[in-house]
Amino acid sequence: MPEVDPYADDLKLITELARESGEIALKYFGKSPEVWMKEGQSPVSEADYAIDTFLKEKLLDARPDYGWLSEETEDNLDRIDTKRTFVVDPIDGTRGFINGMKRWCISIAVVEDNRPTVGVLECPVMEETIVASAGNGAKVNEHAIQSKNLERTDVLKVAGPRSVGREFAELFDQEVDIVPFVPSLAYRLAMIAMGQIDLSLVRGSAKDWDLAAADLIIQEATAKLTNLAGEQLAYNCHDIRHSTLVASNALRHDEMLDLARNAIDKRQK
Repeated sequence: MPEVDPYADDLKLITELARESGEIALKYFGKSPEVWMKEGQSPVSEADYAIDTFLKEKLLDARPDYGWLSEETEDNLDRIDTKRTFVVDPIDGTRGFINGMKRWCISIAVVEDNRPTVGVLECPVMEETIVASAGNGAKVNEHAIQSKNLERTDVLKVAGPRSVGREFAELFDQEVDIVPFVPSLAYRLAMIAMGQIDLSLVRGSAKDWDLAAADLIIQEATAKLTNLAGEQLAYNCHDIRHSTLVASNALRHDEMLDLARNAIDKRQK
């Protein structure tokens, strides 16, 4: 008999509710939703709050024993004591959403033992549902995806902070193409899983909700997301902030880490 996926029910739940959340988001998209500025001059819209309220109610009603961590909900450290925790970004890429850009998404993951077990990125304008389940691969719209194995003759497609990207290009012995701005960090990382870009550098300011779902999608698509020491990320800890990160195909990840460290060192001198 085929093995039963222990995470199938959670994946089904978050996928269905992510799609419903996408429908909510589209009611506000392109219609000048009300916007407020949070600490650090980060925008939040009425769509973010509407989706956060919807998901918190529906997800915790379905799984009352799970913890909750969301960008738009005040953190309650009770989540640390739960076996599993929902990690949610109601709209990842809010600035792009407000400005009518396409690449934003709803991000939902379940974290157990500090690692994501299921994740979904619902991208309504792109008409993409990107999902992963631990040990069962990653898919977009039900089609399996895999990161690109970068060859030496390929043009290296890099996404992330432009200043680091330029310095990275000077260090690399392949032609480098700096990818245009992608407002959603989660979607940018998923582009590696889908084989659309080769390397993404992430500033040292990302939080759990920016990364958890995309991290699992990357992992299940034969790629890696690590800190500069090459360490896997831990989620649902007391501190949900992460340092500078590098994402790339797994086969050349160590090489990409070395180049990223050199590029960052060069910028700091």
